[in-house]
Amino acid sequence: MGALIFVGIWVLLGLAVLVLAASGGPRGARNQILQNQSKSGRKVAAGLFVLGYVGLGIAIPAIVIANDRTDRLDEHTGLVLTKAQDHGRALFGQKCQQCHTLAGANAVGEVGPNLDQMRPPAPLVYDALINGRVRGAGTMPAQLVTGQDAKDVAAFVARVAGQE
Repeated sequence: MGALIFVGIWVLLGLAVLVLAASGGPRGARNQILQNQSKSGRKVAAGLFVLGYVGLGIAIPAIVIANDRTDRLDEHTGLVLTKAQDHGRALFGQKCQQCHTLAGANAVGEVGPNLDQMRPPAPLVYDALINGRVRGAGTMPAQLVTGQDAKDVAAFVARVAGQE
């Protein structure tokens, strides 16, 4: 629905530019409007312009933001996360997504292994977070996250890896 609104706005904007160009450009359009309207008509037109401008500047971004569902994993995959797994998802976004690919976190890193293909169990992820890894194309530092944070990230990755 959001994409349809987005495309519709651009189509209307394109039509407005076409009409403006056909009427002789901005100066020709302004002269046409000013000559064909009374003073009160010009005020109404100016008010509609301001309303349209505010609508495009505020309403459209508000609609896009309201329809942004990238942070609600359960709607994408049908998986319901525990509070700890949800916390792990936030930490994964901060510390891991730059290197790793994981569809459940919208991560497309190319340095570390693709966790969707690997489908690592939680203990393996926890061990990698605590001890680090020196293999392949990059180096994963030890102690990237520690304690309960590391357990939460491990639980999150184990829950969503391979669940596209």
